[in-house]
Amino acid sequence: MTHTLALFASTFALVFALGIQSQAVNRGQFRTAFVNSFLIGTGQLILYKLAPNASGLEIAAFLTGGPFGIVTSMFVHRLMTGEMKVEWRISE
Repeated sequence: MTHTLALFASTFALVFALGIQSQAVNRGQFRTAFVNSFLIGTGQLILYKLAPNASGLEIAAFLTGGPFGIVTSMFVHRLMTGEMKVEWRISE
């Protein structure tokens, strides 16, 4: 189960970082692109270690990490750039 979670998490992190990278490069955000490249490399290294001997469940975790990672990166990037305003308040 630990391998399964690690594959999901590393795929999520890699695709998340790739999504942020794409948006940073398109907007000319040099510092973000530079720092984010280390996250991409880390995600790739972990995947190269875990993926070669993946079981069926681990493959499913690998495949589901990507869609969640890209959608989350789109949401987070909009929050970071102020394009999406979210009010965090508790209704009475």
